[in-house]
Amino acid sequence: MNIYERRRIKNTLASGLALACVVLALIPLVYILAEVVIKGAPALSWEFLTSRTVGTGEPGEGIGNAIVGTLLLVFYAGLIGLPVGILTGIYVSEYGNNRFGTTVRFFNDVLANFPSIVVGLLAYALVVAYLDVGFSLIAGAFALAIIMIPIVANTTEEALRMVPNSLREGALALGVPRWRTVLKVMLTNARSGIVTGSLLSIARIAGETAPLLLTAFYSSYWSFSPTEPVASLPLTIFRNYNSPSDVLLEQAWGASLVLILIVLSLNIGVRILMRPRKRKHKAVKRRWMTRLSRKT
Repeated sequence: MNIYERRRIKNTLASGLALACVVLALIPLVYILAEVVIKGAPALSWEFLTSRTVGTGEPGEGIGNAIVGTLLLVFYAGLIGLPVGILTGIYVSEYGNNRFGTTVRFFNDVLANFPSIVVGLLAYALVVAYLDVGFSLIAGAFALAIIMIPIVANTTEEALRMVPNSLREGALALGVPRWRTVLKVMLTNARSGIVTGSLLSIARIAGETAPLLLTAFYSSYWSFSPTEPVASLPLTIFRNYNSPSDVLLEQAWGASLVLILIVLSLNIGVRILMRPRKRKHKAVKRRWMTRLSRKT
């Protein structure tokens, strides 16, 4: 057996091992999705999606107010967490080659590994107790925003670092200001990575339960005010799944399926909207490279 045959065999074994690991990783995912679909699909109906939660197990109950509450929590948390996370990632990547930047990066990594219940305690102490806001939508959104920030910051930093350094140097060599280089060149080419990080953070907070127990609490009514308690899908699943009622248990599976569909629809929708932008960004990148080649 010559060296080429040995390399071919090793390559085949490595490829097969990698494929086996992928299959093993997909088994629990497929099992969970199948379980949720099988047990949650029978609960879905128009009445189930539009009626409010009561928690008595009577016919006619639904998760409409929990769906609205989850969307409001994610929306307000995004308003707080996404700008802070993106700006933090930009600073650490583009301006953070100093002691302060290293410190920010360190605390950002620490915050990313904080248990969510600890974040909930922090939000409770600052917003609910100290500011005397009480259990409310804004308190829950604040807790979820804290969870979002390190995820968005880390993915933004990594996305910016993956942009070729030649583009940055070329823009600066053309006399483009640093802030404009970051805004027009770096962020333009790193936008897909930043969007991916934002979607990951949204998917993470959409299913959080522990922080909401200490901040947003729960409500069986339709609530749209930022200063009032609000229902959410994770809390509805948590409450109903611990109930001995078979009706409430079925509603918990239905709410789980709706939560998965919301996150999946958001991811697919953003990906579809980003496709024409990606083509435009590639054209912009080609124009920049053409200008740089002409200058040199």
